[in-house]
Amino acid sequence: MSQSKAPEVRHVEIDAEMAGQRLDNFLARELKGVPKSHIYRLLRSGQVRINGKRAGQTYRLSAGDTIRIPPVRVSQSAVGRVVPHGKPLPVVYEDDALLVIDKPAGMAVHGGSGVSFGVIEQLRRQRPDARLLELAHRLDRETSGLLIVAKKRSALAALHDMMREGRVDKHYITMVAGRWMHPRQHLRDPLYKYQTADGERRVRVQADGKAAHSIVTLRRRWQTMSELGVELKTGRTHQIRVHLTHAGFPLLGDDKYGDFALNKTLAKTAGLQRMFLHAARLAFHHPLSGEPVAVEAELPAELLAFRRWVEQQEERDFGEAL
Repeated sequence: MSQSKAPEVRHVEIDAEMAGQRLDNFLARELKGVPKSHIYRLLRSGQVRINGKRAGQTYRLSAGDTIRIPPVRVSQSAVGRVVPHGKPLPVVYEDDALLVIDKPAGMAVHGGSGVSFGVIEQLRRQRPDARLLELAHRLDRETSGLLIVAKKRSALAALHDMMREGRVDKHYITMVAGRWMHPRQHLRDPLYKYQTADGERRVRVQADGKAAHSIVTLRRRWQTMSELGVELKTGRTHQIRVHLTHAGFPLLGDDKYGDFALNKTLAKTAGLQRMFLHAARLAFHHPLSGEPVAVEAELPAELLAFRRWVEQQEERDFGEAL
């Protein structure tokens, strides 16, 4: 395995924008491609110093701190795994504090759990001079649509608070199996997160789960399928997918909770190769200025094409849609 030349000792001075983050997270970004286990060994052995002294992994950086970063060898293969190639990610909104991208389906938001890289790694590659690019929230790998990335630590902290307190309006579009009859319905089933025998993360409705709230509105309805809008009032893992499946309306193309036989048929006959779930609209007050921000992302071409197929099939077989 080829090795890159070991870097020299570096001394990094922390400014106000870098302050507040944990030392281990800071080092993980500074030492791209270095396993966290190795970073923890560097900390335990005292090779990383702050203002000339040892510091633990949970130490919060302060403006004016000087960090000694020792020479660390990084294999070229490790670098290659975290420096992705591909089309530039589409940016739909940007200012000096944050940006919002339109994430394609099938792309993880970050590397890990068997994924070599994700949105955040690719975005950092696109913008090598950016001082900070951090996810303000997440989307499932299979979900397309709007994703907020912070460019300032002050904006990131504020956005995390806003997400936690439900002060970001998040609206999704999905298509489900079944004929949804309610113009507007609140789903409040508590959600419990667990792991399958092979270690896969899953969620189910369970009485002792965490509180979850989805507001579902009817957009279009045919005899066998429905297009819905979903507003999330909480941000639980797989919330929309589990709430709607539990209600008897599995998302089309959902390979974890959906109707697997139907998914297979739709992939073959209609070309639906992904889950029909799209983060279509975000609205919030800017984390620094307080000004209102509202952004939208149109349905991707493959979902628009599938909707046209549904309209043609069902209008031919059953008549007009709702």
